[in-house]
Amino acid sequence: MSYRYGEYREGPDPLAPPYDVRSALDQMGDAVLAGANPAHALRDLLKQGLPGAGDRRGLDDLLREVRRRRRELRERGRLDGTLERARALLDKAIGQERAELFPDPSDEARLREAELDGLPSDTASAIQELSDYQWRSGAARQTFEELRDLLRREVLDSQFRGMREALANPDPAAMERVGQMMSALNDMLDRDARGEHTQEDFDAFMSKYGDMFPEAPRNLEELVDILARRAAATQRLMASLTPRQREELNQLINQTLDQAGLGEQMRRLGESLYSRRPDLAWNTPERLSGEEPLEMGDAVSALEELADLTQLEAALRQDYPGARLDDIDEAAIRRALGRSAVDDLDALRRIERELERQGYLRRQRGKLELTPKAVRRLGETALRRVFASLDSGRRGDHDQVDAGAAGELTGSSRPWRFGDEQPIDVVRTVVNGVRRGGAGGTVTLTVDDFEVAETERRTAAAVCLLVDLSYSMALRGTWAAAKQTAMALQALVASKFPQDSVQIIGFSNYARVLQPDELAGLEWDMVQGTNLHHALLIAGRHLDRHPDFEPVVLVVTDGEPTAHLRRNGSAAFEWPPTRETLDLTLAEVDKMTRRRATLNVFMLADDERLKDFVNEVARRNGGRVFSSSADRLGEYVVSDFLRTRRNR
Repeated sequence: MSYRYGEYREGPDPLAPPYDVRSALDQMGDAVLAGANPAHALRDLLKQGLPGAGDRRGLDDLLREVRRRRRELRERGRLDGTLERARALLDKAIGQERAELFPDPSDEARLREAELDGLPSDTASAIQELSDYQWRSGAARQTFEELRDLLRREVLDSQFRGMREALANPDPAAMERVGQMMSALNDMLDRDARGEHTQEDFDAFMSKYGDMFPEAPRNLEELVDILARRAAATQRLMASLTPRQREELNQLINQTLDQAGLGEQMRRLGESLYSRRPDLAWNTPERLSGEEPLEMGDAVSALEELADLTQLEAALRQDYPGARLDDIDEAAIRRALGRSAVDDLDALRRIERELERQGYLRRQRGKLELTPKAVRRLGETALRRVFASLDSGRRGDHDQVDAGAAGELTGSSRPWRFGDEQPIDVVRTVVNGVRRGGAGGTVTLTVDDFEVAETERRTAAAVCLLVDLSYSMALRGTWAAAKQTAMALQALVASKFPQDSVQIIGFSNYARVLQPDELAGLEWDMVQGTNLHHALLIAGRHLDRHPDFEPVVLVVTDGEPTAHLRRNGSAAFEWPPTRETLDLTLAEVDKMTRRRATLNVFMLADDERLKDFVNEVARRNGGRVFSSSADRLGEYVVSDFLRTRRNR
């Protein structure tokens, strides 16, 4: 037997490793930790693309390509090329006829010359009057037929892409077949409007007339979309001309279709297409600034592509509510930018899809949120950055990769009891099983065989981080640093001190407890008020629920208290702060002191009133005051927390 190995072609590779989106999440995390919400962070990621992911372009790169293509099309040429060429051929035919008549001294020749002199000035009317003229010059007759062939090809090509080549050699049988196709198409659209159309009808139509549709539509809906976009582009061409040019070209189109016996069929088709796709820009003028005159079919193609690019640009900007990559038309991307752009779009869609599939993103009631899994990773990233900013070895702080709930091992062990969190002593556990079952046989472990390694007792702490969410934090540019600090502290406690109980409290006009998975998407409050009084009340309840834990209270703020909680639960705001606000806040500070909780305050502003307040807090409580810049806030908070834990 022989075997041949190659690329798996029956779908996604079943042995391929899971798509790695961690680098994408980290890049999103940079924006989230800088203060952006998850939806904006994802949008920025998709716009920029992901470096190192096969050099795939982001939405901004695709958008630049679309805009470049639009500029090229706008500079491509003028829209009146068919009118100009028709006038030139008409003048040529008349000149050839005059040259034939000039040597003839007969009255008939003079009458013919008078008839030519009396032709209307507009091209369409002149062609209409010459439709029954008996040409004396064979060259003039041939030129006039060339003009009529040109109009027939251009008018049909403006409605059906590629018809120009199909009618390159005038053939009555070819025109008759075009008429049969249009009649069959209109009948099929009528049956579809009545709900009688089937895919078999469409397949039969394409087997007979498929060569007239180079786009190769797969069903009637695709065919309608192709024809409607081109018909709308033709209407935009008419709207873009001057009133006189529009009138002339419209007359030429109607004359050409009527002479070809297609006028009624084309009107039926136009009405059906408009009723099915009224959303297209049918009569929106479009200006082209090029010098080269474009024939009608080319001008319609340019306007059709411009319409595609306009819609594509709006979709690629993704700046409207609820924007998704699925809104971007893959077919439009392929038509405008080619297959490589489709691959780039697929790569971006895969990033968005995999972030959700692998549990990093979720949508709740239409809102994009980071999952707890993603928040943990971003918190770890924030913590790594904090540790990276600390001087190596200065305080002995470092990443702990083997953190557990227990302290240092003592070397002894004891029987396992339900609820124990100490590590299992594997050697003694197996030895117990061997002793009970005897040597030489299969060892079967029971609950009584398990022993745990005894460890030193580690003191647990009740940690409260109070973070100012007031609007002034955003105005001063300190909000992002505060959020990174909260995430870093949460990650530190979860990894290095899992026995601690941490509570993050945000406060503005009111205070509230912030859940860990809420931190990444957290935004400042667009309200006035710094209600530290309410925040200290919540922190006190957390400390009271853990009376045996060592209390750790950290406050991050950029302003003095300007609000307090009334007895009825409503918030009172005044600036400058009232004596009542300050007294109630300091009363909660005194309660913290009686709980043996030291308050360390991290100031993010140099206001004199704030300095006076925090100095009074330090005097009453014995805590410390830090005046930190925003970029070093995380380092100060984490270092102070570690120092406090070691001292405890």
